[in-house]
Formats: sequence, structure tokens, C-alpha cells
Amino acid sequence: MEEEREGKRNGPHFVADISVLPEGCISNIVSLTCPKDACRACAVSPIFRAAAESNAVWERFLPSDYQAIIARSSSSSESLNLSSKKQIYLSLSDKPILIDDSKKSFFLDKSSGKKCYLLPAREMSIVWSCTPRYWRWISLPEESRFPEVAELLLVWWFEISGKMSTSILSPKTHYAAYLVYKFRSRAHGFRGPPFKASVGTIGGEVYEQTVRLGLFVTEPNQQHTSRPKQREDGWLEIGLGQFFNGGEEDDELQITLTEPNQQHTSRPKQREDGWLEIELGQFFNGGEEDDELQITLMEIEAGETKSGLIVEGIEIRPTKG
Repeated sequence: MEEEREGKRNGPHFVADISVLPEGCISNIVSLTCPKDACRACAVSPIFRAAAESNAVWERFLPSDYQAIIARSSSSSESLNLSSKKQIYLSLSDKPILIDDSKKSFFLDKSSGKKCYLLPAREMSIVWSCTPRYWRWISLPEESRFPEVAELLLVWWFEISGKMSTSILSPKTHYAAYLVYKFRSRAHGFRGPPFKASVGTIGGEVYEQTVRLGLFVTEPNQQHTSRPKQREDGWLEIGLGQFFNGGEEDDELQITLTEPNQQHTSRPKQREDGWLEIELGQFFNGGEEDDELQITLMEIEAGETKSGLIVEGIEIRPTKG
């Protein structure tokens, strides 16, 4: 009796079932999330799956000008003829396309749908690149997406830079710029003083830091922090880094342990495509103005020769987190 009176006092209980909503309504809800959440929604129910995979949802995740960008590629017909917007999205995330006569490579950040670009070495300003004695242009068709990459033969004065209009990037987005490169087995001159990198808009805020192109390489998803391990002989050990011994020259290996007081020193990472990358700096693209982004990397003070570096380009993509 008491429970009956309690039920009358509080009224009947209702359980909302979102799956009874029209598919179009669910599509609108899912489109306000992100690509990763849309994929998760497919596991909720058949109607959620149909809504989450609809063109209406993935059209919202694609940049508003994606068709115009694809049209600037020689493979535009292949990309636009995919059967669904989701397939177009995934294709642009997994398979970068060359646009503007191979002057840029375009792709989407898979988790956010933000625009990403790789500016090739040919479109960068490289001091002494017109002198065959110092730099040469080579083709690596099995390794690079571009027709040519730049190989450093010998310089003392190292300076490269790239420019890009911020209007082609996604607005209200935090970006980072990365040098994409690799070394010949006989490369030298990159384990000395750090290089200076700067990223920013002309007349605006500039992010500056030091980078070490030849420092120990971090594998994909590996953190920089090394932790001690107990050895069988009772001592502790901690990894200080890794290096590759080509064996062609008698080089001097230098190992240094210092306090981490240079938090702005960037270190290289191994990419899944076989190249190395190192972050040169970060910037925020508000999108309100058409600014010119300028990225510079230089080392002109050590007086040490440098050789064996191969530059593919500078990649601009959103920061994580």
C-alpha cells in the first residue's frame, strides 16, 4: 500500500529510448560529435549505425571546400567517385593526395577532420640549394610522395624555410610544424650544437625552440621518459637513448646525462612511412585573417660541416590534445 501511494504521489516513471527518434534526427546528433564518436555509435544499434554512416554525418566532418581541394589533384576523379562521404573522409585521411601540380600534399587528420599539408622541399627556400656542390635534387619514388627531395652534400651554413597562407588551414585550430627528413648512413654534423627553429606568422607571435635532428630517435607512440630497471647483478639501469652505427666511419660516440632544464628542445621521432620527423614549433590559426605562416630552421654558428641529410618537406598538422 505504501509503495502504491508513493507511485501515485510521484507519478509514472518513463524511460526515454533515443532509438525511437527518426534517423535524420539521430544523424544530426551524431554529426555534432567527432569522427571517432560516430564510429563508436555504429555499435549502439542498427538505426544508429545507419545514421552514423550516413552522408549527412560525414559531410559535416569533411572540410566545406573539400571538393575544390580534391579538384586540384590529378586523382580527383578517383577520390570524388567513392560511393559515400565516409569513404571519401577515410581516403583523405589514409591516402594523402598531391595537389597544385605536386606543390603540396593534402590530407585530413583522421581523429578531427582538420586540414593537413606537407610542403615539399622544392617549394621551400633552402640556402645554397641552387649550387650542385652543396645540395642536389634526387628522386626517391619508393620512399617519397613527391617527384623530388633535397639531399645535402656539404654546407657550413644551414638554413631552410617555408611559407604558407593560413587561409588554407582549418580555423580555430592549434597546429604544429614538422620537418620530415632522413639521413644517409654517412651523415655528419648533426650531433653538435642544437639547431634553431621558429614558427609563426609574419608580424605576429613567433614560437622559437631548439631542435636536435641527430639526437636519438623515438619510435612511434614512444614517450621520451626512460624509467630505471632492476638488473640481475643488483644494480639499476636506465636507457639513455639509441643510435645506429653505420660502420663506414670511425665516429666518436658521445653520451651525456643532464637535468631536463631545456624543455623546449625537440627530438626526432620515427614515422610510420619510414621518414623521421621533428617538431619545429606550434601556432594557433584563428582563421579571422589571411596571415602568412613562416617556418625556419637554421644552424650558422658552429662552423661545422654538415652532410647526408635528405629533406622531404615540412608538414603542418593539428596538435594532439
